[in-house]
Amino acid sequence: MDTAGTGRRTGTIAARARTAALLCAAAALAVGSVPVAHAAGPGPGSAPAPAPAPLVVVDCFEEPQVRPDEYLLACGDGNNRLVGLRWHTWGPATATATGTDMVNDCRPNCAAGRFRPYPVQVTLSHPKPWDDQPNTHRFTVIRLVFPEAAPAPVPHDVTYKLVW
Repeated sequence: MDTAGTGRRTGTIAARARTAALLCAAAALAVGSVPVAHAAGPGPGSAPAPAPAPLVVVDCFEEPQVRPDEYLLACGDGNNRLVGLRWHTWGPATATATGTDMVNDCRPNCAAGRFRPYPVQVTLSHPKPWDDQPNTHRFTVIRLVFPEAAPAPVPHDVTYKLVW
């Protein structure tokens, strides 16, 4: 039966089918072309995204460290050192670790004192550009939280500025 209604309906279905096929083909071409264009690299005149600046903590010897196992807090006399550091996060704004703060009790004096362990939670923060190494950022603040006892006279939660 070739009625006007049937012909029109057939024409509409056929037009929709052609449109859908064209849209699917265009989508497939567009999706297929993305990896090829990406694999070829940036187009002319476009610059690649800059790599993030390395993020470090600077030790007493002005050496950059990333996730150090140990970190000397008392540069002058070595009587306070973080050991056994296990880093849970590292950057871009903070770094967090747990470990042990080994502190000399200096009794009766520091030369004859004993090192005592204190469990500690460490947070490094406030990264800033490091003048000594362009394109490198260094943490400038360290926070120590002692979940148990803290070495006297240090409070359970103390923050220091890292100056080296």
